[in-house]
Amino acid sequence: MDIIDPNPVRILSEDECWEFLLSSSFGRLAAAVADDIEIFPLNFVAADKRLLFRTAEGTKLLALTVNNKVALETDDIGRADAWSVVVKGIARVLDTQAEIEAANALPLRPLVPTLKYIWVEITPTELSGRRFALEPEPERY
Repeated sequence: MDIIDPNPVRILSEDECWEFLLSSSFGRLAAAVADDIEIFPLNFVAADKRLLFRTAEGTKLLALTVNNKVALETDDIGRADAWSVVVKGIARVLDTQAEIEAANALPLRPLVPTLKYIWVEITPTELSGRRFALEPEPERY
C-alpha cells in the first residue's frame, strides 16, 4: 500500500511565493468594473517586489483605470507537484520616462505580435500561495 502524504497542500511563505513569481511569466489578471469581473491572460515579469506587464488601449486598460484593485494568479503543474500564487494589489500605468525606460530594460516582450507600449505595474498588498503534492486519491477506509 502506498503511503499518502497527510498534508498534500502546503501554504507557501512570502519568500517562496516570490521565488515562484520570479520563475513564472504567464498568469491571469482579474479586474472588477462595476458589477462585472474580467479575467485577462497575460505575460508578466516580477522585479523589485512588484509585477509588470505590457498592454495596449482596450478593455484591460479601461478596467484598470476604473478600478485599480486587481488580482493576478500564476501556477504550474509538474509530474509530482503543482503550485499556485495569487497576488492582490494596486495597478498603475507607468508614466515617467525613467520608469518606462527601466521597464523596457526588463526581459518582457508581447507573446503575440501586437504593439503594447503601455507598461502597468502591480504593487502587491497581499500575497498567498500553495504547493500541492500530486498523488492518487486515497481509498476510503
